[in-house]
Order: sequence, then structure tokens, then C-alpha cells
Amino acid sequence: MTKDAPKLFDQHQHALEKAYETCPDCEAELIIRNSKSGPFIGCSGYPQCNYTRPMGDNNVNVVKLLDQPACPDCQSQLAVKNGRYGMFIGCTNFPDCKYIAHLDETEDTGVPCPSCIKGELFQRNNRYGKTFYACDAYPKCKYAVNFKPVLTPCPLCQWSMLIEKNTAKGLTHQCPQKSCNYKSDPL
Repeated sequence: MTKDAPKLFDQHQHALEKAYETCPDCEAELIIRNSKSGPFIGCSGYPQCNYTRPMGDNNVNVVKLLDQPACPDCQSQLAVKNGRYGMFIGCTNFPDCKYIAHLDETEDTGVPCPSCIKGELFQRNNRYGKTFYACDAYPKCKYAVNFKPVLTPCPLCQWSMLIEKNTAKGLTHQCPQKSCNYKSDPL
């Protein structure tokens, strides 16, 4: 670029210029750092200064207050909130009360949990919309399968249930145990 060529931006308007922020603890420059959890803002004076803060805004915004029903845990008012993973209904008395209403429709499979025997397997959806079947005694029991459970014991290993899997040959029943290789003929 020549000396006489006009500049596209003035110095204070430059689109790519970095905005400098200083650390509130040690006045060093704050920079973007990366971790296994994702990017964050940290002090350039690390390891002498351990100041960090999240990059994103993880605040939960109240969209609408609900008149009825009241929170079943503390009888406070419930509200529709917008959070990190989308809309949900939660208690307005947060953080003292951590009640969140579960809006997802769960299908009862009628199959008892083969791991803890006390719970039952219910259909759930993960945050990406994929369906799985998990024990309703979670977090005490973390048993889950990715395919629909069937209340039929495995003929080989005697596990109390099989899973229904759609393969290229058709619908089959398989044992969910890794050590067992039982697979039925197409139904």
C-alpha cells in the first residue's frame, strides 16, 4: 500500500482492531483462552493471576410469569424462562429453590430396569432430540439403552429384557449386554 493511498477506516473505526480489556485483579491484558469446555476470557498474567470469566452470557431471562400452578416445592410463582438450552418453566425463587418442570412427554415402556430392579425404563430425549430409554430412578441408577426395550428375557444370558432394533433385514430383538451376542431372526 502506498503512502498516498486513502485508508478504508480511520484508526478508531478499524473493523479488525482488537478491543483491549484489563484484568480487574492485576491490570494485565485479558485474552481469549481455550479449554476442553470451550473458550473463555483469562488473564495474560497467568499463572501469577488466575482471573477467568465465561465468554458467553449464561444468564437466564424471565419471559413470562405464570399465575397457576404454584411451585410444588416452595409454593412460589413459576415462570417461563429462556436459558442456555432454550425455554423452560422454573421457580422464581431460584437459587433457593431449584424446581424445573419437565415438559418432555415421556412414554412408559412398562419394562422394569434390569440394573436396579426398582425403577422403570422411560423414553427420554437428549438435548439434540435423539430418543433413548433410561431408568426413572436416575441419578441413583444410570442404566440407559438407545433402542426400545422389550419385556422378553434373553434366551442365552437370561438378561431380563431385549431391545428392538431395525436392521437392513428387518425388525429384530437383540440382547443389550455386550458380552451376549443374541440376535433374533427378523420379525
